[in-house]
Amino acid sequence: MRRLLDNILPPLVLLMLLGVAAELYVRLRDVPMYLFPAPSAVLQAMYKTRDSLLSSLGHTALAAGLGFGASVVAGVLLAVFLSSSSLVRRAFYPYTVLFQTIPVVAVAPLLVIWFEAGLTSVAICAFMVSVFPVITNTLAGLLSTDPALRDLFRLYGAGPVGGFIKLRLPSALPNIFTGLRVAAGLSVIGTIVGEFVVGDLGNEAGLGILIKAEAGYGNTDRVFAAIVLASLLGVVMLMLISLVANVMLRRWHASER
Repeated sequence: MRRLLDNILPPLVLLMLLGVAAELYVRLRDVPMYLFPAPSAVLQAMYKTRDSLLSSLGHTALAAGLGFGASVVAGVLLAVFLSSSSLVRRAFYPYTVLFQTIPVVAVAPLLVIWFEAGLTSVAICAFMVSVFPVITNTLAGLLSTDPALRDLFRLYGAGPVGGFIKLRLPSALPNIFTGLRVAAGLSVIGTIVGEFVVGDLGNEAGLGILIKAEAGYGNTDRVFAAIVLASLLGVVMLMLISLVANVMLRRWHASER
């Protein structure tokens, strides 16, 4: 509990100080609501529109979770494949880099044509944005296994599968979790961008669609309320990954002690 408080209190206190400073600035300078709402107005908007916000948060969280889960599975498997030989890396790795450089905004309209507007298109946007960090970090971890340990495993008769499961994969876990932390935040960003471009999903309005609609009406307090929830979603995903990493690595890796 003390460690939890030590980790939470400093950023929480800083957030409160920034909120008070922003509140004072808006009120003293008489900043119009449509330009920058006061934090108190954002909190009021969150309370008044809590039902629609929570519903939109649920749809965004589902799409982000699906895209993130797909990026974890595909990214790790592809990294394992790329680590199999240098020839495979030279042949396929440039295409993973090329895939990362494709603008999601440009591809999203095609996804609507191929998969129709809905959860699938938005989840694919989240996947496209978040898969590359998983690939690169996992590949770096698999390739950075201590050569002396690999020779030792071969000396004791460990086969490729046994060496991978008992040595290469465990030693790559810190890098894998680093990639997952980056991918978690990017999956939320990809989901919001996908919702912007995909547009109306019928009754399934995510936070991106809500932000776009409220911005069109000039309700900046509701826009900020949705942005806060989107940020909190990314923070929660990051905290869950950090919790899993701490449970799996704290006994033997210095990064989680």
